[in-house]
Amino acid sequence: MDMLVILMTMGVSFILAVILGPLFIPLLRRLKFGQQIRSEGPQSHQKKKGTPTMGGIIIMLALLVAFLKFSDKTGAFWVLLVASMGFGLVGFLDDYIKIVFKRSLGLTARQKLAGQLLFSVIVCILLYQMGHSTEINIPGTRWSFDFGWFYYPFVVIILFGTSNAVNFTDGLDGLLSGTSAVAFGAFTILAMQATENESAVFSAAMVGAVLGFLVFNAHPAKVFMGDTGSLGIGGGLAAVAILTKTELMLVIVGGVFVMEMLSVILQVGSFKLRGKRIFRMSPIHHHFELVGWSEWKVVTVFWTAGLVLAVVGLALGRS
Repeated sequence: MDMLVILMTMGVSFILAVILGPLFIPLLRRLKFGQQIRSEGPQSHQKKKGTPTMGGIIIMLALLVAFLKFSDKTGAFWVLLVASMGFGLVGFLDDYIKIVFKRSLGLTARQKLAGQLLFSVIVCILLYQMGHSTEINIPGTRWSFDFGWFYYPFVVIILFGTSNAVNFTDGLDGLLSGTSAVAFGAFTILAMQATENESAVFSAAMVGAVLGFLVFNAHPAKVFMGDTGSLGIGGGLAAVAILTKTELMLVIVGGVFVMEMLSVILQVGSFKLRGKRIFRMSPIHHHFELVGWSEWKVVTVFWTAGLVLAVVGLALGRS
């Protein structure tokens, strides 16, 4: 894979996101597509009420144009497109219902599950038609084992888990934009090493798109990405890991997302079993806010953690 193509892809998606921001943000504001803030959340967040959301449209459009421009239309192309745009569509419907119909929870859990399952099944069909390997590689070793037909339910779990873990991470200004840029940057390198050209181009396009969005999403945020962006990012990240045969590496490179999801699982489980909460609030980034950390400190610490984990993942990938 030509490094120039990677850099051009990243640059084009970044510029497109920066151009689209000033066009979409006033439109979202005029349409009154404003963020609703949970009353039980940190009180400092109440001032964010009404900030335009659904900004994930900016990310998805910038990503799509750059990816279409610089990719080849192989089987991997369609897997990446379905995973990112399909999950992004589910997120868009969720955001739209929340805002337009004033339903704070958007899609019901069953509806969201059905949408994610639909696009996960399509991804599995595409992988089967490609003859995609059903082997799982152990990071940092030469060991692998073949899942056979069980690989496809495993793919569904990866898509569900990653998209929802990324979604949980989207709670502070710039938090997800920065951590996802780091993760996709690592996967750009891993995809190039694995000669998975479409995954490398897609990852580079996503890096540019989320960094362009970060221009408007950094504290204090002028726009939020909503589920449109977070689910689309999560679906795309899972697809890249699947195509590059680094499914388990995703746990390391995406360690911040894993931590966010685990904090929610542990919090809910503890409260149901013991009637006690482990954290002041979950996902865990809110816990750190409530113990006195500034929003910017939480974000920069999580960005740094994501960068360290990405370096660890790349080191294991080389070995």
